[in-house]
Order: sequence, then C-alpha cells, then structure tokens
Amino acid sequence: MTISRRRFLAASAATSILAVTGGARAQSKKIRVGYIADYFGTSLTAIASDQKLWAKHGLDPELKVFTNGPIQIQALGAGSLDFGYVGPGALWLPASGKAKVIAMNTLGLADRVIAQAGFKTMADLKGKKVGVPEGTSGDMLLRLALAKAGMKIEDVEAVKMDPSTVVSAFASKQVAGAGIWYPLVAVIKQHVPDLVEVAKSADFFPANSFPSAFVCRNEVAEADPETVKRMIAVLKEANDFRIADVKRSVAITAKFLGVPEAPLATESENGKYLTSAELVAMTKDGTVAKWLSGLNQQFVGFGKLDKPLDPKDYYLAELYVNG
Repeated sequence: MTISRRRFLAASAATSILAVTGGARAQSKKIRVGYIADYFGTSLTAIASDQKLWAKHGLDPELKVFTNGPIQIQALGAGSLDFGYVGPGALWLPASGKAKVIAMNTLGLADRVIAQAGFKTMADLKGKKVGVPEGTSGDMLLRLALAKAGMKIEDVEAVKMDPSTVVSAFASKQVAGAGIWYPLVAVIKQHVPDLVEVAKSADFFPANSFPSAFVCRNEVAEADPETVKRMIAVLKEANDFRIADVKRSVAITAKFLGVPEAPLATESENGKYLTSAELVAMTKDGTVAKWLSGLNQQFVGFGKLDKPLDPKDYYLAELYVNG
C-alpha cells in the first residue's frame, strides 16, 4: 500500500470518528437542573458531574443552585428550570399539580426543631418566636412536633425565613427556636453550642416518612419523556455510586460545592439510603405511593392542601421502573 493511500485511509477514519463523536454531541439534550447546596440536595448532581454520567446518558446540563425546594417548583412553573430537587416539605407542590416527581432520593432524618438553652420541650416554645423556612421539611417537622405536644402552629410565633436567615437569627438569639436541618444545625452549633434539639425527624419514623425527591416540569414530562428517562438513568447510576461509597460521595460533593467535608459528613449520617433496585421494587409494590399518600395526609392536616392529587397522578412510577 502506498504512503498516500495510507494517509487517505487514516484521514477517512479520522473524519468518520469525528462525524460519530460530533453526532453524539449533537444529540446531547440541553437541560436545566436545580439543586440545593447541602449533601442530600447536591450529592447525586455532584456524582453525575464527577463521573461524567450526564454525557454518558446524552444530557448537557446547566446546573443552578437554589436555597430550597419551593423556589425550584416556582422556577419549573416559570419555564426557567427543567428538573429540580425538593425535600419532603415541598412535595405538597407536586401533589397540587405544580410538577411531576421522577425519582426518590433518600428518606431524610436530618431535620430538627432546635431551641435556645433553657428550653427543654415543645411546650416551652409556646408564644415564642420560631424561625422556619416555609414549605420545607423543617416546617413539616415543626408542625408534627407541635401536634405531638398538643399544640398548633398558631401557638408559637412562626417567623418565615430563608434557611440562611434562620442560621443568623438563631445565632443572634432573635428567635427562641427554629425548624431547620443538618448541616445548618451543625453550623448553628458552632455559634450556639448549648442549643437544645427538642424534636427530630427520627421521632416520627417510620410512621411518618420524609422522602426527598427529584422533580421535573410538567411540560417536559408530557412532551419529552425520553429526556426524563435519560435523567432518571443518571439519577439511578449516581444513587448506586453513592450508596456503595458514602464517604467518597461526601468528598465529591464537598469539592463540587467548594466547602469543607465535615458538615456534609455529619449530614450524610442523617438519612436512610436505598439502592435503585430497592426503589424500583418499592415503586412496584406501592411503598413509594404510601410515602406520598402519608405526606398528603399531613399536608391536608397542616392546611396546605384541601384535595391533593393521588400519587399515581404526579409520581412518574412507570418511567422510574423502566428508566
């Protein structure tokens, strides 16, 4: 074979490779994905980025950080976000038709009702200022803990705050209590080491489960189920990576967020992890639907919803099982 012939074949092969890889890139779907800057709200996103799972499943994400779930649901509704992450306290929004749930994350045990030194029980907080991010899992735990103590939200002076404001308000003793979660509780403890944890989510488990979840915009679910399936595939693979090596996932998440590992490590200890295979099985046998139905009952009791949707109408169970 002549040198010119070899060069022609090599050039042809290179052109073919570029055409194939270029075609693969052209097929990558651009999506906008929200996350919350803590361990449970970021870890799967961080793992997907670190392990290059987005490209593997044909996605090209624009990642956007948010402070809580309800704001992400608003962004979904406004069309500025395609997928997001929410804690259990925000799942009343999909239950009211504002978004679709595409996957479960973990069962959270990170929430706390905290109080300043000298307070020992929920009853001690009666009439006092309690900071709480509205519509979050901290809000949910506060209401559950009040109900257990025979009280209502009206029995305290609930002050709506975003999570970072809760930290500063509690540290400066502007509020007597707060409904908040780890790792923010750990941050607050650095300033108020004698704070008291008067209630925790584990107090209500398993009668009350606190699943966090991933959601998508209604229009995406309706018009582009293939992209939803790709997203689910990313989440499943990242989830199984995390459960196989939680310690490594903490390091990956800390690097992604540019924060120390210690607070995230503490947060990582406050959740119940399930493999993707377990979540598929629990979807099939109705366990996940029971979690969501249980939350719906709480949302009705809290006055968030009058008639929540049936979980089958907002959890894309079939896509999760087959995604």
